[in-house]
Amino acid sequence: MSDRYVIEAMLRPAVELNTAIAAALASYICVVAPWAVALSPSVSYVTAGGFAWLSILRAQQGFKVLRYRQNLRRLPRYAITSRKIPVSNRRLFLGKGFRWTQKHTQRLQDTLRPEVERYVMPSWLYQAARRIENRCEHHQPWLTKLLSADTPFNPVRPLPPVGGKPVLHGIELKEEDVTMDLGERVGHTLIMGTTRVGKTRLAELLITQDIRRGETTIIFDPKGDADLLCRVWAEAHHSGREKELYIFHLGWPQISARYNAVGRFGRVSEVASRIAGQLSGEGNSAAFREFAWRFVNIIARALVALGQRPDYQLIMRYVNNINELYIMYADRIVINQQAILTQQIANNMRVIRDKDVPRNMQGQAEAVRIWSIELALGSEQGRKFYDPIMDGLRSAVRYDRTYFDKIVASLLPLLEKLTTGKTASLLSPDYLDMEDPRPIFDWDQAIRKQSIVYVGLDALTDSEVASAVGNSMFADLVSVAGHIYKHGINAGLPINNLKKQPINLHCDEFNELMGPEFIPLINKGGGAGMQVTAYTQTSSDIEARIGSAAKTAQVIGNFNTLIMLRVRDNKTAELLTTQLPQVEIYTKTLVSGHADISDVELGQDFTSSTQDRVGTVKTPLLEPADIICLPKGQAFALLEGGQLWKIRMPLPTVDASDSAMPSSLAAIAEQMRQNYHSSETWWVGGNSDDRTK
Repeated sequence: MSDRYVIEAMLRPAVELNTAIAAALASYICVVAPWAVALSPSVSYVTAGGFAWLSILRAQQGFKVLRYRQNLRRLPRYAITSRKIPVSNRRLFLGKGFRWTQKHTQRLQDTLRPEVERYVMPSWLYQAARRIENRCEHHQPWLTKLLSADTPFNPVRPLPPVGGKPVLHGIELKEEDVTMDLGERVGHTLIMGTTRVGKTRLAELLITQDIRRGETTIIFDPKGDADLLCRVWAEAHHSGREKELYIFHLGWPQISARYNAVGRFGRVSEVASRIAGQLSGEGNSAAFREFAWRFVNIIARALVALGQRPDYQLIMRYVNNINELYIMYADRIVINQQAILTQQIANNMRVIRDKDVPRNMQGQAEAVRIWSIELALGSEQGRKFYDPIMDGLRSAVRYDRTYFDKIVASLLPLLEKLTTGKTASLLSPDYLDMEDPRPIFDWDQAIRKQSIVYVGLDALTDSEVASAVGNSMFADLVSVAGHIYKHGINAGLPINNLKKQPINLHCDEFNELMGPEFIPLINKGGGAGMQVTAYTQTSSDIEARIGSAAKTAQVIGNFNTLIMLRVRDNKTAELLTTQLPQVEIYTKTLVSGHADISDVELGQDFTSSTQDRVGTVKTPLLEPADIICLPKGQAFALLEGGQLWKIRMPLPTVDASDSAMPSSLAAIAEQMRQNYHSSETWWVGGNSDDRTK
C-alpha cells in the first residue's frame, strides 16, 4: 500500500485494482469450481473467503488512489444554505478543511514532479471538449451548450472559474469542519485577500453566526455591498432581531437610520478631538490642526453650557459665525450671573457707533453689540466676573476676520463634507422632529441593546465624505469602548451585571477607515469586549493609509488570528509564511551507472547498477507562491497560537425565505448590484453556478 513506505506514492496507476480483480476471480472460482484449483468444497469456501477479503482490501486501496487523483482536479461540491450554517456558543465555524502538516507539504512537492503531470492536469478528453466548445460557439451552439452543461452526468463539464492551483486543497481526502474558539476572537482577526476572491463571502459567514448568537454586531461596509446588506437584513429577521437592526447608509438616506457622531461623549473635549483628528497633522498643518481643535472645543463647550447637543451643522454654523454664539452665550451668562452688567451693555450700545469699533472687528455682524459687551466685561464690575467658556469666546471674536478665515481654512472643507446635501440630515438629526420616522441611534445605546448595525458609507460615490464619516464613527466607538472599559456597559443603570458583553466589529476595507484612533481600539479594545474582524487586501494598503511602516507593524501585530485568501504580492504573503516553521521532506534521487571490468578471468566485461536513494531536505511549511496561487474561496488560516489550517468556504445557495424583504430595500439592493458591481460572486462564471473543481 502507498502509505506503508518512507515515500508516499499516491500519484501513480492504481495497481491495487489489478490484485483486487485477480483475487475476486480466484474467490469466484473457489466457490463455483473448486475442482479447477484442486480443492475440496470444505477447503475452497475458506479459501474463497480469504480471496474475497484480499479483493476488498486491495480495491479500497486502489479506489483511494483514484479518489486522490480525482480530488486534485475537482473537489466535491460544498454548498449550504444560510439556515444550515452551524452556530455554536463555543466555536466559530470557518468552513471545511484540514490541519496543514509536513505530510501536505510533501504531497504538494510531489505534484510538481514532471512524471506525475498527467495525474494533476485535466485529462486529454477534457481538453478536447474545451477546444470543441470554443470552436463550435457560433456554428453549433447546441454542442457548446451540451459540453458546458454543469451537471454530474457531463463527464467533461468545465471546471469552476476559481483559478489558482486546485491541488492546494485536493491533497487531503479527509475534510472536517474548521472552527476556532470564540475566546480567541477577543485577540482580533485579520482577513487579507485581493479583490473578488471571497472576503465578502467569508464576512457573510462570520456575521451570520454573530447575529444568530444574539451578540452586538457592527458592520462597516465602505463600498456598499448589496449581497452583504441583504444577508444582514435576512439574518436579523430569521433570528427574530429585526427590531434591533439599524441600517445607516449614506447612499440611500431614505432608508437610513440617523446618527450624531459628536452628540455623545464622556468629556466635551472629545467633540473637538473627533473632528480635528481627521485633519492633516504633517508638517506645517499641525499648527492649524491644533488651532482647529481649540476653536471647535470652544464652540462645543459653549453649546453644552447652553443646553444644546453638538452636531456638525451647529459647529459649522458657529465656525462661520462665531459672533452669534458669543452674543447668545453672553446674554445667557450675564443675565444669570452678572445682571448688573445688562444695563451697562444697553448704555454702551446707545452711544457706540461703527467707527468706534476696533478696526479688526469692523465689518463683522453685530460688531457694535459685541464691542459693547466687551467694554462692559472690561469695566471694574465686569472684571470681577470670570467664566472660562466666555473667556474662550472672547479670544475668538477678537481675531481679524481675514486672519481667522486662514487659520480655519482646513477645518471648513471637512465640515462642508459632513453638512452638504442629504448627508446633513443623517449626521445632524433633529431630535424634536416627530414627523421623521427614521430612527436615531448611538453606539452606547446600540451596544446595550445588543443591536445589529450596518454602516454603508457609499465610498464608490464620494470617498471623501465616506472617509470623514467613517473616521468620525470610529472615533466615537473608541470613546464608547474606553467608557465601557472603565465603568462597564451598564454604568449609570440599576443593573449589576459585570459580565463582559462581546461586541463584534466587522470592518470591510478597514484601511479606508483607519485613523489614529484605530490603534488604541485594537490594542486596548479587547478589555471592553471589542472583537475586531478586519478585512483588507494588502499590508501596503494599511501602510499607505497610516504613512508609517512602524505603525503598520503595530497594527498587524495586534491581530492574533490571521486568515489569508489569495493575495498578489509576496510582502503580504510573507506575513503568514514567515511565522511558520521549516519541515523535512523526503526526496528521491535516481542513480544509475556502470563500470568496466579489466580482469578477463571473471568472465564479465562490465557491471551496472540502478538505485533509488531517499534523502531529506528542509523546506518551509508553506511558500508565498502557494498563497498567491490559491483558488477563489479558499484560504490559509493561522489559528489559536500558530496552528495552520487550509479551509474552503461553502458555496451559498438561495434560501426562499430571504426573498421576503421590503420592496424599498429590495429595490435599493438591486440598484446597488447594478451600479456598484462590488458583490464578490466569484463562484459564478459563464454559465456555471458551481464553485467546485
